[in-house]
Amino acid sequence: MVDVTEILVHWHAGRSLNEMSGSLGVDRKTIRKYIGPAVAAGIVPGGPGKSGAEWQELVRGWFPELSDARLRQVTWPVIAEHHDYIAGQLKAGVRMSTIWQRLRDERGLAASVASFRRYVAANVPEEARRSQVTVWSPRQAEAGEQAQIDYGQLGRWLDPASGKLRTVQAFVMVLACSRHMFVRPVLKMDQRAWTECHVAAFEFFGGVPARLVPDNLKTGVDKPDLYDPKINRSYAELAAHYGCLVDPARALKPRDKARVERPMPYVRDSFWRGREFASLTQMQAGAVRWCLEVAGRRACRPLDGAAPAAVFEATEKDTLRPLPAGPFTLAAWATAKIGPDIHAQVDKVLYSVPWQHIGKTADVRLTATMVQFFIGGKLVKTHPRKVRGKQTDFADYPPEKIAFHMRTPQWCRKQAAGIGPACEQVISELLADNALYRLRAAQGIIGLADKHDPGRLEAACAKATAAGDPSYRTIKGILAAGTERDQLPAASGDGGAAAYLRGPGSFANVIPMPGTIPSDTVTPVTANGAPS
Repeated sequence: MVDVTEILVHWHAGRSLNEMSGSLGVDRKTIRKYIGPAVAAGIVPGGPGKSGAEWQELVRGWFPELSDARLRQVTWPVIAEHHDYIAGQLKAGVRMSTIWQRLRDERGLAASVASFRRYVAANVPEEARRSQVTVWSPRQAEAGEQAQIDYGQLGRWLDPASGKLRTVQAFVMVLACSRHMFVRPVLKMDQRAWTECHVAAFEFFGGVPARLVPDNLKTGVDKPDLYDPKINRSYAELAAHYGCLVDPARALKPRDKARVERPMPYVRDSFWRGREFASLTQMQAGAVRWCLEVAGRRACRPLDGAAPAAVFEATEKDTLRPLPAGPFTLAAWATAKIGPDIHAQVDKVLYSVPWQHIGKTADVRLTATMVQFFIGGKLVKTHPRKVRGKQTDFADYPPEKIAFHMRTPQWCRKQAAGIGPACEQVISELLADNALYRLRAAQGIIGLADKHDPGRLEAACAKATAAGDPSYRTIKGILAAGTERDQLPAASGDGGAAAYLRGPGSFANVIPMPGTIPSDTVTPVTANGAPS
């Protein structure tokens, strides 16, 4: 009504459509629509002036729907047929979009959702507003009941040690009842930093609250969910050790932890800005002093001006759960897949896992000193932790795959000593010069004891040594021929040559010396060597 009256006043004053469209922000077609009845009534620009009440009376007659909202929509009479149903649904807490969808699908309502909303706002205002009401009334937290936790960025810091700019985050834990806070600057927001900050906060307060309300960071919550959030395993271990409950805030709901969200600007301004720190350790120590001497003594408006540290000492300190007797072992969890080489990579190091678990994915628990592999909740392997490289336990391989690696020179010497002195001598001579080069031959000789009686192998080694050829091939041939018990022939001048070769004595008896052959036994020969 007011807008149309203003259009008519400007038009009657003689302004053009372009000027009115520019100043009023109304399209020229819309202006023509509203000045049309005035033109039809014979009113012309520049005529006798009219008051605002006169223009409004004319507008009511020309555009009755502007004064009665119920006449604006042609579809409202159709919607009005379901008035009682709509009011009942709104009273039951059903959303307007859902009511419209049900009317459309179940009762054939032919009206847009926008028209439906306008009808409800004009005709069922009380129930419409009742459905829009939201309630947020945080109750006063009981002493020792809750601690709210979050990270907040402090700013950039020039690290004197490295000469690089580092981003500094502040871990903040606030006790909901007393508003006493703990602040710890960190350079990383990984699992280790998250856990260490919790341990330091519990030591700062001298106890543990019953419930922790963190943000949905991956270091605390693997999968956010309103009803069943999945807590990070490392965080769950910490909560179990300290006997507290982890109750994450809802995703994108900062009011769930307002007591830690609101002080973040104060922490950034009061503790951080305008200060210089020589190291991270100095920064963390300064944060503890600031929590005790500055933040703890400030006048806190929600506490009616009382100091958080004073309220903590008076009402909350004794209600916290006591710290456990033993220290908490900082641990991080990861997952790793076991490859065909029976190794899994964890933190850039390869660790072996029993070969039966090839292809499986293991849950890995890492502490400062050890690495543990769990499959199906069962511990299957433990290794001392390394910084880099590869950690292999040969017992994780199938025996037949690593026989060569397991049968070391020391193993060969030990096995040979058990067989006999001759075998021990053979193995010692083989491994004397180059143990790795002759290791396979030594393993082969020891392996003959699996196929033959160790006594026979001892005899074969003795015979091969006596013959001057204590090799694997010779010993294997002696055992195959079964001659390990036969005596060697006595040494002779011919060096043990075969019988068809004769010594120098026999040669002298066959070929006579010059002048010793009778003339009647000499057969003349020709020049070509043939008998004459």
